Amino acid sequence: MSARLPRVSVIMPCYNQGQYLNAAVDSVLAQTFQDFEIIVIDDGSTDRTTVQLLQTYEKPKLTVIHTANRGPSAARNTGIQRAIGEYILPLDADDRIDSTFLAKAVSVLDNDPQVGIVYSQAELFGTTVGRFDLPPYSFPEILLGNMIFNTSLYRRNDWETAGGYNENMVWGWEDYDFWLSLLELGRTVVQIPEVLYFHREVPNSRSQQMTQEAWVKSHAQIFRNHPQLYADHIEVLFQEMQALRTDVMQTHARLAGIINTLQQSQFWKVKRAWWQVQRKLGRSVDIGDELLN
Repeated sequence: MSARLPRVSVIMPCYNQGQYLNAAVDSVLAQTFQDFEIIVIDDGSTDRTTVQLLQTYEKPKLTVIHTANRGPSAARNTGIQRAIGEYILPLDADDRIDSTFLAKAVSVLDNDPQVGIVYSQAELFGTTVGRFDLPPYSFPEILLGNMIFNTSLYRRNDWETAGGYNENMVWGWEDYDFWLSLLELGRTVVQIPEVLYFHREVPNSRSQQMTQEAWVKSHAQIFRNHPQLYADHIEVLFQEMQALRTDVMQTHARLAGIINTLQQSQFWKVKRAWWQVQRKLGRSVDIGDELLN
């Protein structure tokens, strides 16, 4: 009788993150749902600590794959190609998950075959700490920007049908691009309204280093990767853009009203007179000319 295959494959790309890897792996090993495997992909690490660790790294249920450095998309695809689980959970090597994450997320996929993505609320730790509350999932909003964490459970069959992670997302956002691919398959999304995912903030992360040029190029690549999705929902997209424009205009009007009320107050009149005297005396006043008129 053949051995039963694990139901979940946890895919962990690791590039020079050896100092954090044990905590990430241990958070998976501590799951109340134990029907899983862990695949760590050494994405061509150059850090000595990481290289030495992964040469002999052994943990229960864990396999290490060594590859050349090709980036997160290629690393995840490589790991999933070797995976045998029915469900896939990407987890960065410096992040962690709550002990009940798999049990709760697997239950959602098991109970509804139309659901393709399950994610949770998150908490930040590291250089930044605190809740990272996401708004409820919205299809119109995700057309304009990602609102689903990379660490989300999905079906391996959907990864195969979608063709995996696009390796042309060289500036990042490969997870966002992949979620759009699953939406094109007609999959629905469920957000578990609990903190089950812990995201480590580190200095010089990819998100922090993204320039305005890279942001524009990433959005452009997203549109090129999913032309039919955006063509089919062009009205939804522009309705969402109009809603954002209206919000900005209303916020601007409220701020203008607040400034006008403040400028009409007795305190402001006295303060403005004092600023004007300081200017005439040649002293520096850290305020715009428009507020003195």
